[in-house]
Parts: sequence; structure tokens; C-alpha cells
Amino acid sequence: MRKDHSLSRSRLKSVDVVLEFMKRINQRDPDRLAELMSEDHTFVDSLGGAVCGKERMRQGWKQYYEFCPDYWVVHETIMAQDNQVAIFGAAGGTIAAQHDPGLDTQWRTPAAWLAVLENDLIKEWRVYADNKPVYDILAKAPRSVD
Repeated sequence: MRKDHSLSRSRLKSVDVVLEFMKRINQRDPDRLAELMSEDHTFVDSLGGAVCGKERMRQGWKQYYEFCPDYWVVHETIMAQDNQVAIFGAAGGTIAAQHDPGLDTQWRTPAAWLAVLENDLIKEWRVYADNKPVYDILAKAPRSVD
């Protein structure tokens, strides 16, 4: 019985770390977000592309917030097992690409994430989401000519 109790405390701690990570995503501060990443952190996007390394991902978040300055995530359901936490919810924001003022650049999509933790840090953050809403906005945006 004691073993199960400590396991549920570790699960709770993992969920707390993930909830804090999501909170920091919504704060849009790459430096604070990076505090919760392991040095060998890996981010895997919904197309399977990976960015490896805490510093590279800090820069990745900075660039993403320039692209989508009000990006947000929200959770509805969370499940934890061992060092993995699955999160189900939604993501959205507004694309900051050059566009016609009449073009709606806000998007929202159902999303899921898988977090793998190690030593109370996010070692892997994997995104599962439909990118079509963002692609549709980008397809309508005027292209600049260089």
C-alpha cells in the first residue's frame, strides 16, 4: 500500500510539472519555459519534426511566439503513468504574418501532448494537433515579393 501511495505522489508531481509547463507556454516567456526543460529536451511537432536541446528549443519558442504572439494551450483531460503524462485539450492563437486587415488570422484546434519527464523536468514534449487551420490562414495571406 505504501508503494502505491508514493507512486501516486510521483504521478501528482509529474502532472504538476506539466501543468506548470503549460502555464509557462501561455505566459509566452521562452526563458521561464526553458527552466522546466532538461538539457537534452526534445520537442516533436505534429508532423514528426524534432528539435533537440534546451537552448535550441528556447530559440524555437521565441520564434514561434513571433509567428503567433498570443499562442495558448488549454487542458481538459490529463492522464499519468510512470514518467509520462498525456494531456488532451486545445491550442490556438493569432498568426502574425503580413496580411490583409480583413483576413481572420485566429485559429483554434483540438490538441494533445505527451510529456516525458526525467528528474522533474520535461525531457520530451510531443504535440498531436491538426495544422490545417494554420495552413489555411497562411494560404490566404498575401505573399511578400523579395
